Amino acid sequence: MSRLSELLRQARKADLQLGADLEAEVTALTKRRTFGLVFEAHQPEAVELPGRPVRRGDKVRVLPPRGVAEREDQRLWRVIRIERTEVGRFAHLSELGSEEPVAQVVGVDELSVVAEFRDRIHPGLVETGRVERGGNKPFHTVINSENYHALEMLTYTHRHSIDAIYIDPPYNSGASDWKYNNNYVGKEDDYRHSKWLAFIERRLKLARELLNPSDSALVVTIDEKEYLRLGLLLEQTYPEAKIQMISTVINPAGTGRANELSRTDEYVFLVRFGAHQLAPELVEESKDKEVHWPTFRRAETSSARPNRPSQFYPIFVDVGARKIVEVGHPLAPDVDRFSIIPPVDCVAVFPVRDDGTEMNWGLTRNSLVSRLERGYVRLGGYDPDHHQPFVIKYLKSGPIRDIESGKAKVRGYREDGSVMAFYEEGKTKMPTTQWRKPSHDAYRHGTTLLRDLYGQQRFPFPKSLYAVEDVLRLVVGNKPEAVVLDFFAGSGTTAHAVFRLNKQDGGCRHSIMVTNNEVSAAEQKALRLSGLRPGDREWEALGICEYVTKPRLVAALTGETASGEPVQGKYKFVDEFPLMQGFQENVAFFKLTYESPLSVRHHRAFRRIAPMLWIRAGSRGRLIDSLGEDGWDVAEAYGVLRNLDQTDGFINAIGRADAASTAFVVTDDEGAFQMVCRELPSTVTPIRLYETYLQNFQINMGGN
Repeated sequence: MSRLSELLRQARKADLQLGADLEAEVTALTKRRTFGLVFEAHQPEAVELPGRPVRRGDKVRVLPPRGVAEREDQRLWRVIRIERTEVGRFAHLSELGSEEPVAQVVGVDELSVVAEFRDRIHPGLVETGRVERGGNKPFHTVINSENYHALEMLTYTHRHSIDAIYIDPPYNSGASDWKYNNNYVGKEDDYRHSKWLAFIERRLKLARELLNPSDSALVVTIDEKEYLRLGLLLEQTYPEAKIQMISTVINPAGTGRANELSRTDEYVFLVRFGAHQLAPELVEESKDKEVHWPTFRRAETSSARPNRPSQFYPIFVDVGARKIVEVGHPLAPDVDRFSIIPPVDCVAVFPVRDDGTEMNWGLTRNSLVSRLERGYVRLGGYDPDHHQPFVIKYLKSGPIRDIESGKAKVRGYREDGSVMAFYEEGKTKMPTTQWRKPSHDAYRHGTTLLRDLYGQQRFPFPKSLYAVEDVLRLVVGNKPEAVVLDFFAGSGTTAHAVFRLNKQDGGCRHSIMVTNNEVSAAEQKALRLSGLRPGDREWEALGICEYVTKPRLVAALTGETASGEPVQGKYKFVDEFPLMQGFQENVAFFKLTYESPLSVRHHRAFRRIAPMLWIRAGSRGRLIDSLGEDGWDVAEAYGVLRNLDQTDGFINAIGRADAASTAFVVTDDEGAFQMVCRELPSTVTPIRLYETYLQNFQINMGGN
C-alpha cells in the first residue's frame, strides 16, 4: 500500500478529480475478502554495504558524525559525480524519492553505499581464512554477506543443485534482533508482519532457484509468532512440494510469561521436492538386540477357531528333542482336536488359551512350513499341564526382511533350528511429528556448548547442536555427498551438525553458510559513542560472522579455543567423543564483494571472481586465483584458460587431472570457445567466461 499511496498522491497532484476517483476504487477493493495469504509484498528493502568503495551512480546514505549514538539519516542519495581535491574526495549527491530533490556535497568517507533488493549486483568473493584438516574432502564455505545478495551469487554456482536448505529465520518477536530496511522492527510497527513476509518470500523465491527440483528438501524453524503465516507462505511459494510440520520441545522447563502458558516448543517445517526420501531414525535401544519373536497363537477374539478354519491345525513337537518334526493339516470345524493322534514321542500342539478357548495360528499351514524351513519358527516354554503345552514363536515379515537385507545379522542357530539374529547397528523407524528429546534442549546443548567452544558467552539463544543434527540426518542421512545451505547461519550450528554427520557415517557432505556481520543492538550504541561506525576494523571485529560464526567453527574443527587451549567437554548422544578431538574437515571463509561489470568483462576482477569458480567446481582442492604468464592453470577439480594460444598445454594438463570436471574458458569469441570445447575430454564440462557470469546477473535483477 505504501507504493500505491505514493502513486495516488501523484495522481491527485496532476488531476484532483482523477486522484479522488482512483482512491475511491482502491478503498472499495481493499474491503474485499481475498483468499490466501495477503500482505504488502512490495515493502521496500535495502541494505548498507560497509566498506564498499563509493562510485559514481551509487545509491548512498550519509553517515552520522563520529562519536554520536544517533543512526544515520535514512534518506537515499544518488552520487552524481566524485570530485578530487587537495583535501580529499567529495561526492556530489542528489536526493532520491523526493518531489523537490536537494543536493549536497559530502566527503566520500562519510557515505555508506546502499543496495535495494531490485538493484542488479555483480558479486565476487575475498577469502578471509581457512582451516584444512580434511585431506581431499570438499571445503565447507562461510560467506560474510547480506543473505539476499549471497543467494543471488549462489544462483551462479549452485543453480538447482542444492540437496537441502536449513534455515532458522528471525522470529519477528518485536525485540531488537531483526532489521528491515536498516531499522529494527519493533512490536509497534503496523507493517511488522508484512515486512517479515516480504523479507522471507524474496529469499524463498531465490531458494527455489537453488534447490534440486527433482530431489531436495527445505527445512524452516519458527515459533508461534509467525508459524501460521509461514505455513501459508510456504504453500503459496511451493505448491508442488510436500509439506509437513513438526512440533519440537526445545525448552523443557518452559519460558514463563505473564498470564500466558509457559512455552516449551517451536516448529519445524519440512518442505520436500520431487522424489526426496526421508532417512528413518535409529532406535537407539535396539542396538545389539535380538529380532522380536512374537507368539504364534493369535490373541484377538476375532481369531477364534470358527472364524479362520484354515489356520487351526496341529504342530507336532518331539518332547525329548524339543523340536518341531511335522505340521499337520487344518481341521474341519466339526473335528475334535483330541481325535488327532501325534507321532511317537510327540505331542500335538494347537492354538488354545489357558481357559480352553480354541484360537488360530498366525499363518496358514503352508506359510508356516516355509518359515520353519528357513529357521523363522522356534519353540518357547513347555508345560504339559496347559491346554497348549508348548509356546510357539515366529518371525513376522519385517524382521525377516531385515535378516535377508543384512540389517539384522544371523549369529547362529538354536537346537530347534531357529535363527539367532541381532540388530548390530540398531533398527530404524520413521520419526513422528512430535519430538520430545532431551538432546534438543537449547540451553544444555546450545548455549552451554558454545560457552565451551568460546570460553565465554557470545551468542544469544543458539539451537541445540543435536536438534539440527537430527533434522539434517532426516533429510540428507541417505546422501553422503549432499550440499547443505543455511542462509541464516547465525553461530554456524548447521555446519557443525554436518561435521558430526560426516564423522558418523564417513560422508563427504559439505555446507555453505551465509551470515552477515551485524553487531548486536546492545553493543552498537557504545561503539558509536566511542567514535566507531560500520566498516571500521574494530566495529567489524565484533560482528556476528567474525566474532561468533568463524571462531565457533574453527574451535569445533581444531578442538582448540581462540587462546589455543583444548576445548573442554564432550559430544553426547549418537556419537560421544571429546570436543578437543575436533573433526577431519576443511572450511574456507569469504566476504562478498560488489564488482563493476566492466572490470569483470575485461578480466580485471579475476581474483574476486576466482573463488566463485572454485565453489562452482565443487569447493575441492586448490583455488586458482592467478593464471600466471601462461594464461591458464589446472587444479585438482577444475581449470581456467584465458590465453587461447596456450590451448594445447591446457588440454593436456586437464586431461591428466583425473578429478577435474569443469573448464572455464575466458573468451568473447563464441567460435573460439567451441573450438576449445571440441578438444576437451568428454568428462569435463566447459563454461564460458565471462558471458555466463554476466548473463546470470543480468537476469537476476532482484525480487518481485
